[in-house]
Amino acid sequence: QLYEGVEIAGETVGLITYMRTDGVQMSQDAIMAIRDHVKSEFGADYLPGAPREYVTKAKNAQEAHEAIRPTDVGLRPQDAAQYIAGPQLRLYELIWKRAVASQMQSAELDQTVVELVEPTGRTRLRANGSVIAFDGFLKLYREDADDSEADRRAGIASAGAEDDDTRTLPPMREGEATKTRDVSSTQHFTQPPPRFSEASLVKRMEELGIGRPSTYASILQVLQDREYVTLDKRRFQPSDRGRLVTAFLVSFFERYVNSGFTAGLEEQLDDISGGRAEWRAVMRAFWEHFSRAIEATKDLKISDVIDRLDDDLGPHFFPAADDGRDPRLCPACSAGRLGLRLGKTGAFIGCSNYPECRFTRPLAVPGAEGDGGGAFADGVRQLGADPVSSQEITMRRGPYGIYVQLGEPGVDEKGKPTKPRRASLLRDMDPEGITLERALALLSMPRIVGVHPEKAEEIVAHLGRFGPYITMGALSKTLDKDDDVLSLGLNRAVTLLADAKPRGLVIGLHPGDGEKVEVRRGRFGPFLMHGKRVANLPRGTEMEAVTLDEAVTILAEKGKELPPLKGAKGRAKAKPVKVGPKVTAAPAKATAPKPATKKPATKKPATKKPATGKPAAKKNPPARSAAKKSATQA
Repeated sequence: QLYEGVEIAGETVGLITYMRTDGVQMSQDAIMAIRDHVKSEFGADYLPGAPREYVTKAKNAQEAHEAIRPTDVGLRPQDAAQYIAGPQLRLYELIWKRAVASQMQSAELDQTVVELVEPTGRTRLRANGSVIAFDGFLKLYREDADDSEADRRAGIASAGAEDDDTRTLPPMREGEATKTRDVSSTQHFTQPPPRFSEASLVKRMEELGIGRPSTYASILQVLQDREYVTLDKRRFQPSDRGRLVTAFLVSFFERYVNSGFTAGLEEQLDDISGGRAEWRAVMRAFWEHFSRAIEATKDLKISDVIDRLDDDLGPHFFPAADDGRDPRLCPACSAGRLGLRLGKTGAFIGCSNYPECRFTRPLAVPGAEGDGGGAFADGVRQLGADPVSSQEITMRRGPYGIYVQLGEPGVDEKGKPTKPRRASLLRDMDPEGITLERALALLSMPRIVGVHPEKAEEIVAHLGRFGPYITMGALSKTLDKDDDVLSLGLNRAVTLLADAKPRGLVIGLHPGDGEKVEVRRGRFGPFLMHGKRVANLPRGTEMEAVTLDEAVTILAEKGKELPPLKGAKGRAKAKPVKVGPKVTAAPAKATAPKPATKKPATKKPATKKPATGKPAAKKNPPARSAAKKSATQA
């Protein structure tokens, strides 16, 4: 909307120039207008002797349009606040400030070492940093201040706090006395480099020659869409899926994930687009190497690939235990070895003693952040014993989410394997808040809520694929998001069913075999059902208006047999069961995530301070950039 225009004095006015550009150059008219504004607003000292011109460093940048800038530099952000607000105003302020700052004088910084000395001379405190000798463009715009403030709002602790190059010190004179305001002792540990943000990753890609300005956004989006990374507090965190794919490519296609190869290929593509290379020759050379790599890997056994990935990712998925125990020892059988396995739903961690031991856990680091805070240290969390059967109730993480389980797999009298009873957690349930009583309530589903006071029919609560619901005869009703299916009372259930529509009506018995003929409400409208034979009703037909004779005729003419269910006998309908004592489960409580904590910055006091100055360093104003914030410093 800033480009398309906003309403100002009865006219639609565009506030910025065309935004789809990689250019950093501005028109001469715009530069002169900005220079006039700088001179009148800040004075001649802040105006460079000649206009500043910038050249993009990105390869193959699209510079058909000039840089993003305000169309009228006279419309200051504080003036634009009466026409725009919120994110639009903040974006306009960023564009306006960077455009004006790019034509201002460079800042001059003195690299300074300040030493504070206690009167007796026993204590000396030293600080390195920069003292601003002339603020230049910093008078209007400070990029580092914007970034640190944004990080504070996002809860990001800086990796190394301020370093000697970025720390700003107040102006001081040698021999100046200072007052002790407070004394605090802090301990600082060297932190690893922070993970990439969107801006820092794009900057690194530019340095390596990977991607182009027109493709950076799509590259970052693909990484997130395929769940190779997650964005946490504006920083990219590698996912286990991303680690798995990366390990596979590095192990078997190392040439094609090498940054040098990718950068070289990007340059060849640039040559093709610029008419300096013939595309068939480039593709032929690429295919010769790639086809050989495919031939070398296509005959590999799956087991060979899994073993290779298991070795490469072992230190990540099986970190060393603090107590010295073997991290690969199976917690279920205490004899098997845990390793990477491949199933229908993807990769997972399993026991080498399969099928005797069926222990599995998802492809995740035990106790890692986002894994329940250590609740699934071995893939299983013990909740307690069932009061009725004395079987252990556990909480586990499966391919489709977290669930609770009663007992373990076994065999029946005929030697056939049996599956334990399981129930998935509801979407709003916090795994950390699941207790034994809550698990018993989940395992008791479907449960009988009560008997309808007027119709004398049982009301049953269910857990379905699309959420909890209740039924009574042919009536069915999905619960509201505020209703707790585990503690839903009879009065609330009766109220919900009052607005429910019947799933089907029996309109009579078929004259041929005496079985009932029903009209049911389907996803695409009402339909007829007779045994395993179904037929759609004409569009607009009301369920109550269908007669038995009409139904028999439609079934004979348009009826189709339902396809058989998968499996020999299909799936039996779940019935209410009794697991443990009757409980009234408390509503689930969502545990709010703890905010990131950061130690408050402290100032070091003393009494004296001889200051030693160094030659002044100049800090240039930021270059105009279309895709990201960047400052050119000299």
